[in-house]
Amino acid sequence: MDPKIFDIMAKKEALKGVRVLDITRIIFGPWTANLLAVMGAEVIHVEIPGSGDLLVRPVSPGGVFPRGLSPGMMCCNTNKYFIAVDMHKEEGIKIIKELAAKSDVLLENFKPGTFDKWGIGYRDLKSINPDLIYVSMQGFGNWGSYWTRPSYDAYAQGVTGLAEITGFPDGLAVKAQAWIGDFLSGTVSAFYVLAALRARNRGRGGQFIDVAQTEVLLRVMDWTWIYQFITGKKRERTGNWDPAVVPSLIAKAKDGFVAIAAFPEEEFKGLCSAMDNMDLFEKYRDIELRQEESQEVYKAIENWAKEHTVDEILNLAKAKGFAAAPVNNSRTIYENPHFNHRKSVWKFEDPLWGNLAYPRPWHLSETPGRIKWSMRPVGFDNEHVMTRILGYSWEEVQELYDKGVLGKWDPKFPAVSPPDDWDGEKGLFY
Repeated sequence: MDPKIFDIMAKKEALKGVRVLDITRIIFGPWTANLLAVMGAEVIHVEIPGSGDLLVRPVSPGGVFPRGLSPGMMCCNTNKYFIAVDMHKEEGIKIIKELAAKSDVLLENFKPGTFDKWGIGYRDLKSINPDLIYVSMQGFGNWGSYWTRPSYDAYAQGVTGLAEITGFPDGLAVKAQAWIGDFLSGTVSAFYVLAALRARNRGRGGQFIDVAQTEVLLRVMDWTWIYQFITGKKRERTGNWDPAVVPSLIAKAKDGFVAIAAFPEEEFKGLCSAMDNMDLFEKYRDIELRQEESQEVYKAIENWAKEHTVDEILNLAKAKGFAAAPVNNSRTIYENPHFNHRKSVWKFEDPLWGNLAYPRPWHLSETPGRIKWSMRPVGFDNEHVMTRILGYSWEEVQELYDKGVLGKWDPKFPAVSPPDDWDGEKGLFY
């Protein structure tokens, strides 16, 4: 094992001892739980027996991936224990209540009101576990004129106006290809969980957290709303030009694309020197004037960049003191020595799927985040959760299988009997 990986795996986990009951689907909710899991929380991910999260498990961009992998599911379900419970059955609801009683956090993103109807809403579970932090993640929250509306990433990017400000002035409104509505909202939800855990540790008990995906996207649209308030004008699309930080753009070079930024005066001077266009610097050294006349500045940079290769621009940036970088793709990032040296590209052997790679941005000196395993088949950890955490006997677990309360994904993963050497401490991958 790489010594750096060994060092990371040997250190303490920041959220060790925190148990999270993750009853979420698709991306928004599972990503919240994923962030908590990589920091050491014990996350129990609940799915439907048999099919699991059918909206994401089959997602395989470009066709069927080898080894039965589903990137859409794997990208937000690491380090979790997978249990499949039919919550339409009375015994299934009983299991959820028992797990909630033993959990610190419950996450759900079902249609608003669903858990109340099933008897596992916040009011129901608060009476069982007053310290429970209950996070409900919806498109528009749990109240308001739109509260019953569903929300998906593209929908959220559209309804919030994020897509409207993305793209080129004479082109279509553009959806970001990355699922930013889901991942940003999930990240904010994890932040709320940490704040609530801190408050609980100070004696304030559990609480209900209402997260609206659309509100998160509204908040991350930087200066849009202040601009609207001050000027009364909507924000327009400006393509690859940043209208607030001039110049900051992505330009086309002879052999690719390059990102260029030179906002401070000295950096702008260096860029103009590289362009052999000091008249541009003298004319627009004043930042406010540069913003007002940004089109002229940007057009000059683009005309210059298209006559040079990416490497030529990078070398000039280094010599003249302004920022420039190639526009990378996933392969160049995957092979990049910087990101590999920092283990930001985390390559490891998963006990089920073999060699895998994930991004790992969690660099805490004493409690670094780590990825221990990827997603599991539906119901893979049923026996672990039911016997070790809830204390059910093997006979009781088998009875729940027989009734269809518990289930698994595939006949290759049938209900199991305890191993001959079972002593309550041993087991596969634990």
